[in-house]
Amino acid sequence: MNGLFVSNPTSFRARPFLRPTTNPKEAKGVSYVSFRSPKCAMGISIGGGGHIYDNVPKFPRMNVWDPYKRLGVSRDASEEEIRGARNFLLEQYAGHEGSMESIEAAYEDIIMKSFRERRKSKINLKSRLKQKVEESPSWVKTLLSYVELPPMDVALRRLFLFGFMGGWSIMTSAETGPAFQVALSLLSCIYFLNDKMKNVIRASITGFGALVVGWIVGSILVPVIPSAILPPTWTLELLTSLVSYVFLFLSCTFLK
Repeated sequence: MNGLFVSNPTSFRARPFLRPTTNPKEAKGVSYVSFRSPKCAMGISIGGGGHIYDNVPKFPRMNVWDPYKRLGVSRDASEEEIRGARNFLLEQYAGHEGSMESIEAAYEDIIMKSFRERRKSKINLKSRLKQKVEESPSWVKTLLSYVELPPMDVALRRLFLFGFMGGWSIMTSAETGPAFQVALSLLSCIYFLNDKMKNVIRASITGFGALVVGWIVGSILVPVIPSAILPPTWTLELLTSLVSYVFLFLSCTFLK
């Protein structure tokens, strides 16, 4: 048996360290003194038995059922405020496992509830729109059957293209006019329509129709605009072309 032993437990005179033995004859009359592990100042005993976080503060609202009250935020708090409260509490009670788990659970409950509410509102909005379409007159249903919502990146790319055409027309309006830009915009519109319709004739008719409608609307709308708010270099032809770009963009982006 390993350890420090003395020949007489009542004597203060200690024998030197001796060789460990398992022989009962050799160990007769010998009392063994075993070492016990001292407890750590933080409350943990070497080898087990204590808790390393005994002196760490405990979250007082750990068992509060309402996740908003547990984090100390209002129900109309923004996502940034909720995240800030969670990070602050985690720093305050870092090291206490139960407190940190309670704080994280409350934060996850709030985030998941917000996600479900947003998803439910989107579903309700789609349902209401679908119901409105079903209750609309037949001519509205027929008109809507030719309309589609493209992906956002597609709409943005085409918006950038026709916006560039408009800016180009404005910069060159005093020199040659926007005839070339209008022709290029019309060809681009026909190309995009044909990509969806798979019919060059139909795409060409639709593109020309959008240009004509835009030109007519521009011819009616532009004279109504006070000339005092327009730059002197902006002619009637340029303004009508800008309106036509809008109709070309709408037709090649949302028509199917």
